Amino acid sequence: MSSEKRSNIPVKSVVKMFSILDSLQELDSAGLSTVAKHVGISKTTAYNHLETLEQLEYVVRQDGEYHLGFRLLDLGGYVLSRDPRLSLVRPKVREIAMETEELCQFFVEEHGQAIIVFREVGENAIETRTRLGTRLYLHQATAGKAILANLPEGRVQEIIDKHGLPQKTEQTITDIDRLSAELDEIRKRGYAFDQEEHIKRMYAIGVPVRDSENSVLGALSVAGPSHRIKNEERVEEISELLLGVANELELSLSLR
Repeated sequence: MSSEKRSNIPVKSVVKMFSILDSLQELDSAGLSTVAKHVGISKTTAYNHLETLEQLEYVVRQDGEYHLGFRLLDLGGYVLSRDPRLSLVRPKVREIAMETEELCQFFVEEHGQAIIVFREVGENAIETRTRLGTRLYLHQATAGKAILANLPEGRVQEIIDKHGLPQKTEQTITDIDRLSAELDEIRKRGYAFDQEEHIKRMYAIGVPVRDSENSVLGALSVAGPSHRIKNEERVEEISELLLGVANELELSLSLR
């Protein structure tokens, strides 16, 4: 490919359009002037993009404001359905949430970040601001660290080179040597901890799930208030449950 062709990537108009979609997600709904200011573009440019998105039914205009439309849900639903292996995971997430009475989530890695694919809220769970599709830095979350510990070393370095090790709380690991040491411990132990590294006063335990080729498919995690989760008996109980479910899933995946 010539340098001239490469210089046209990324396509600026496409970047602007997706920046507008991201802006509407962050703002919930907004008028033309607010969107233009938030994205850093002229009102004319914002108007042209918003009207195009509305015609394509990805955006809805109501009472002078724009918000994201349900057509985006169709895309998300398709993404979930295109990998048949994930259908085995969903009921297990629900079972874990019911048994632990805490928040259970399943993450996959994409573009070097942890993506929430499934989540279920147990009876006593503390609700967080995460939702399906939420993207987290891998090193900040227990499931993310479980995934990192099971990726090839070269891939781990690529992810760190791309995203760095940004800090979310005072407990977030931001030193590469310390992270490497923790990943070694996770490999030996079989599961990971999030000790208030993503959300203050929240503690989580995560385990990797491997596919039939022994590559990491994703990771399961259970999260709850530190005072409820962070004790030896509870950690042992939840980690054994997660490891058992992961083993069941891996067996099912190997037989597909």
